[in-house]
Amino acid sequence: MTGTWTSALFEGSVMHHRLRPRDHKLRYRVFSFLFDLDEIDGLAGSLKLFSRNRFNLFSFHDRDHADHDHRDIRKRIEDILKKHDLGDCTHRIELLCYPRILGFVFNPLSVYFCHRSDGSVGAVLYEVSNTFGDRHSYLIPVGSDAIDEKGVLRQSCAKAFYVSPFIDMQADYHFRICMPDEKVAVAIRETDRDGAFLNAVFVGDRTALSDRNLFMAFVRYPLMTLKVVAGIHYEALHLWRKGMKFHKRPKPPAHDVTYVFAANSQTAEAAKR
Repeated sequence: MTGTWTSALFEGSVMHHRLRPRDHKLRYRVFSFLFDLDEIDGLAGSLKLFSRNRFNLFSFHDRDHADHDHRDIRKRIEDILKKHDLGDCTHRIELLCYPRILGFVFNPLSVYFCHRSDGSVGAVLYEVSNTFGDRHSYLIPVGSDAIDEKGVLRQSCAKAFYVSPFIDMQADYHFRICMPDEKVAVAIRETDRDGAFLNAVFVGDRTALSDRNLFMAFVRYPLMTLKVVAGIHYEALHLWRKGMKFHKRPKPPAHDVTYVFAANSQTAEAAKR
């Protein structure tokens, strides 16, 4: 493993391919942070260009995640896991997300990897945000059938939260993850009753966390988090010009977390607690 921290940068690309009813592709160079939640304070104390809950070139603010609360993020994720009988998955929690850059962040998807004491991942929390200020999470235990012979984690759930005005609510997510190591890959296939209509993937290579690497990342991806939001609206304009249908925005789910039963994580029905 590179560097002295479990936490790291992952530099790469995010790609989307909408298959129907209009073909549309996009690809952007981006980077994500992988935070070990137990290391954030240590990182803030060691790095000049990174802070926790205060302004810096790069920063992590607890309120940017989970339920918008100012409480410690690890405590909040622990509470979610214990509420859903996954207390054995709190030994180590890693978060793949964008950081704040010069005080601004938007995370369309943040992924929490929740480890047992033996090092295995026992649950994954997929935290989804939309540009309307809403946030919702899908908590999926890692069942015995979830990791294939190549070590790729596969999970699925029903869509419960409005994200894009161009996508109907009657859809399912199919996640495929190569766990963070020297590389990481997070792929999502979205389907409806007619099959797949959207593929999205982030693929990145590990870079050790240091002030030099943070500065170089800022130079290579200036104001990246602002560009993420600008890119979302730019691509939405293209979809509108292609004649894509608008879908009315429903009220957000009453619960912050949709829990997916562990019996068969690839075909499970979503249930809210």
